[in-house]
Amino acid sequence: MLDRWGSLVARRPWTVLLSGLLVTLVAGIYGAGVFGSLSTGGFGVAGSESERQGEVERELFGNQDADVLALYRGEGDTRPGDPAFDAAVADAVAALPSDAVVRVTSYADVPASAGLVSADGEWAQVVLSLSGEGQDELMASYDEVQEPLIAGPEADGLEVRLAGPWAVYDDVNETTAEDLKRAELISLPVVLVLALLIFGSAVAASMPVMVGLLATVGGLALTRLLAQVTDVSVFAVNVITLLGIGLAIDYALFVVSRFREELARGLDPAAATRRTVVTAGRTVLFSGLTVAAALASLLVFPLAFMKSVAYGGVVAVLVAVLAAVTVLPAVLRLLGPRVDAGRLPWRRGRPVAVDSPHGGWARLARAVMRRPVLVVVVLTALLLVVASPFLGARFGSVDHRVLPEDSPARVAADTLADEFGSETSTAEIVLTGVDEAGVASYAEQLGEVDGVEAQVLDTVDGAGAEGAALLRASWSGSSQSQSSQDLLRDLREVQPDAGSALVGGVTAESVDTIDVLAERLPLMVAVMVLVMLVLLFLAFGSVVLPLKAVVMNVLSITAAFGVVTWIFDDGNLSGLLAFEPMGFLDATNPILMLAVLFGLSMDYEVFLLSRVREEWDAGASNTDAVAAGVQKTGKIITSAALLLGVVIGAFGTSGIVLIKMIGVGMLVALFIDATIVRALLVPATMRLLGDWNWWAPGPLRRWWERHGHREEPRERPRDEPRQQQLV
Repeated sequence: MLDRWGSLVARRPWTVLLSGLLVTLVAGIYGAGVFGSLSTGGFGVAGSESERQGEVERELFGNQDADVLALYRGEGDTRPGDPAFDAAVADAVAALPSDAVVRVTSYADVPASAGLVSADGEWAQVVLSLSGEGQDELMASYDEVQEPLIAGPEADGLEVRLAGPWAVYDDVNETTAEDLKRAELISLPVVLVLALLIFGSAVAASMPVMVGLLATVGGLALTRLLAQVTDVSVFAVNVITLLGIGLAIDYALFVVSRFREELARGLDPAAATRRTVVTAGRTVLFSGLTVAAALASLLVFPLAFMKSVAYGGVVAVLVAVLAAVTVLPAVLRLLGPRVDAGRLPWRRGRPVAVDSPHGGWARLARAVMRRPVLVVVVLTALLLVVASPFLGARFGSVDHRVLPEDSPARVAADTLADEFGSETSTAEIVLTGVDEAGVASYAEQLGEVDGVEAQVLDTVDGAGAEGAALLRASWSGSSQSQSSQDLLRDLREVQPDAGSALVGGVTAESVDTIDVLAERLPLMVAVMVLVMLVLLFLAFGSVVLPLKAVVMNVLSITAAFGVVTWIFDDGNLSGLLAFEPMGFLDATNPILMLAVLFGLSMDYEVFLLSRVREEWDAGASNTDAVAAGVQKTGKIITSAALLLGVVIGAFGTSGIVLIKMIGVGMLVALFIDATIVRALLVPATMRLLGDWNWWAPGPLRRWWERHGHREEPRERPRDEPRQQQLV
């Protein structure tokens, strides 16, 4: 199939190019409206106890959660209780849109014992419960109440700070958008300069930019289509930008390098284009499928946020692959030798070199293969030591600590803790099918849990199945700490004498998230590994290499997890990286990193093994094939990792700890994978396995020989000498 497609591109490059540009134009126009179709929520676990508790609470009692805490302080000696102060706050409350708020509790309407005025009498609180059935609706309600809560009182001279979960989410979304723009401004110029240095010519260096633009535009258009049939989070756009640009760099680097190599061997542009599509195009296709499969494994989790990452990642990868095997070869066919136009001064007059079988990368591979046992043992032990901190990792979820210290919601949360007492966590509990005595008995049992204070907020009269009650359990400490999670599980162990109880709240949402991630993680890994094994077998006709590739990936990824735990959980390097340790890792981050990194690691594995298999099929020994494969891909893989590392590493400058964690963790993983694993461990293990690298059971081997995707013999100009056997 690729042979026919390569021939078509070589014969009709203008048709392919113009068709691609037309599709891109339409996609750009359609995709420009994607943001109006995306969700801002998606962090809850569908069907979880915390979600069901919220639904029943709103149905029976209306929303009574403390969604927004507006904090007010006057100037000078003006304090709560002064007429001007109270009038300004009352006017703000009166200006709230009725369709956005279901309950308002003001300091002025409750006794002093309610704790809505600070101990020093300077700060006062107004607590709002928002209207809405889901995260998107609640976020929309928060957007409506911000201005009236802030604008009027500030005009009257009051200082205003908004705390609560929706203030945090709003600041996270806003800061993430700003960080994305900054990351692009930082990374793109650096990528362009590095690409120019790597390719040595302006025209060749522009190819990754072109493919990245096509991947991003096409990904946004497909995401808008998906949003018409399912919820897609705004975070999908971040993933499209990250992977669209990152993989475009990888694929363009591989395709352009192969095209230049074929030209250097003496093929004309048409033949070089066809050969590039058949070889590099095949590699890009399998590479893209492996990355897409790894990302698609996130669909097993019932979190819309994680599904959105899968959607964005898969469409970005597939469009990048499509652009790399259609528009890019067509452009190269039209450019021909002009792909090297605009060469750097010190590269002018120098022909593009064809990799020597005795080059630096080949010498490194041969040195490694002379001591394979030592290399494998030492490096494996080193990676396991680096990974060891992950064994003690603690997990939580998003709260105000993920924000920069000067973020408005973070400042408000710190003010709340400083002025109104130490941080307090709560759980809301809906009790159904109970009478008055049953409610009292259940509340007493909750109070027996160490450190918990329980109160009944509201009841629905009725006997037996008709009765219901809403209770709140409170305790001191962070809602995301391990002790709070353990206490929440203890609360869920308390069972009413009759009826049933549903426990919800912020800590409950975190516990539900952690539990469902732990429950579904084995399924995700099984799906991801199984698909990888099948794809790599189809690509290389071996059952040994895919298993080895999985082991190599696990080593590099777990080492990256160890570094992330050491930094972001234990708090090391927090001053250098400018963040405050949260004392835990967000539970979704390692899984998101696992999916992305597993795919990217397989990306480089496919690049390397495709050239090794090509040499093996040409008659080279296993050792010679490995050395030649490393020689021909070492610079490409290192360059691709460097360029992708710049794109990903720019996210390490984010003010959001979670985004910073992903940026730093993925940068570490890319470095380990492109150096220790691909350049050292892979050659050593392939030397140890010898011819067993290419083993498959008889029936599978025969099937692959008939139907597999084998490389065809390389086209050779008559004046090119036959490559000598490597020694």
